[in-house]
Amino acid sequence: MAGRQFAWSGASLLQLLLGVNLIVMPSTQARSLRFVTLLYRHGDRSPVKTYPKDPYQEDEWPQGFGQLTKEGMQQHWELGQALRQRYHGFLNTSYHRQEVYVRSTDFDRTLMSAEANLAGLFPPSGMQRFNPNISWQPIPVHTVPIAEDRLLKFPLGPCPRYEQLQNKTRQTPEYQNESIQNAQFLDMVANETGLTDVTLETVWNVYDTLFCEQTHGLVLPPWASPRTMQRLSQLKDFSFRFLFGIYEQAEKARLQGGVLLAQIRKNLTLMATSSQLPKLLVYSAHDTTLVALQMALDVYNGEQAPYASCHIFELYQEDNGNFSVEMYFRNESNKAPWPLVLPGCAHRCPLQDFLHLTEPVVPKDWQQECQLASGPADTEVIVALAVCGSILFLLIVLLLTVLFRMQAQPPGYRHVADGEDHA
Repeated sequence: MAGRQFAWSGASLLQLLLGVNLIVMPSTQARSLRFVTLLYRHGDRSPVKTYPKDPYQEDEWPQGFGQLTKEGMQQHWELGQALRQRYHGFLNTSYHRQEVYVRSTDFDRTLMSAEANLAGLFPPSGMQRFNPNISWQPIPVHTVPIAEDRLLKFPLGPCPRYEQLQNKTRQTPEYQNESIQNAQFLDMVANETGLTDVTLETVWNVYDTLFCEQTHGLVLPPWASPRTMQRLSQLKDFSFRFLFGIYEQAEKARLQGGVLLAQIRKNLTLMATSSQLPKLLVYSAHDTTLVALQMALDVYNGEQAPYASCHIFELYQEDNGNFSVEMYFRNESNKAPWPLVLPGCAHRCPLQDFLHLTEPVVPKDWQQECQLASGPADTEVIVALAVCGSILFLLIVLLLTVLFRMQAQPPGYRHVADGEDHA
């Protein structure tokens, strides 16, 4: 089922409506929370893949590769409980479908994480408890097919301009230096794993497999020492920066995380001008989704988002009727969410300032911006073809003109040999 689209057409119209709303909004009400958007990563999972020499293959994992584990379910249930406590008094204590909307990528682990989260957020009580022995109730989680997801599955593609930027990123001094400094290390990893192509961009798969195995108590091979794991972790973090930063970060944001940010901006503006959305809008996705969004906002801390980490947007209506946005990042379960500050604004950022500051990283037309601009070589070819075409056209016109004149010329006097002269 396709997810609902909460969008208005035209950023200028949205801001105009917001301005009108602020004029007519009463100024005597106390500061209040109006709307919350959450983006969280799925919980603990099994490895997505393994390597040829790995003694632990897919049958080592109860549900196979890339699946949510019991630990991951527990992580999201606890996050749901924490959200229930944080938004006590804002959300109803029992589930009301008008208050909550959840969208997930079409992966088992993200769908199941959302369901576990909702179990912690809205445990059934009273009439909602359909079985006295089950402290759970079904709550809908919406998704779209992976191939059609243009909101939560990153990096987005196909996008020729983004691929061109990635090729240019590979030519930067930072990327080149990182490649040279780690060449021998990457060769060692390739030899130990049996993989034929280990690069700065693919080595994170090795780290991910080893990390999952270590987390679940499996013994790592001797070559995967603590020092090796630390270096792999650093390269894994570099690969995230490669995807969304290092070179032309703002333009990459327009082609990647800015797409999701555009939807979030529209939803915030819509809730400031009306109440047409649920109070809580939830996105269940991946670490790449969080990094893409946080790089677009320029609040990324440079490290992979942990399991069940959560980026929070809270829209407040101030006592003077204006609106503000606060952002938080919950990346540790035993600590309060960390306040995030949008560069150029305060933590309590006025909505108009939030919209203005994030405008440069929001695409106007993603499909168009993904196209490659014509380079000098392309221009020369086009000009040459145009010149040749013009010359050919003139020759055809000239030839047709000559033929037309020959056909139109009247017959003149002709000298005819008269046989009678020689009789």
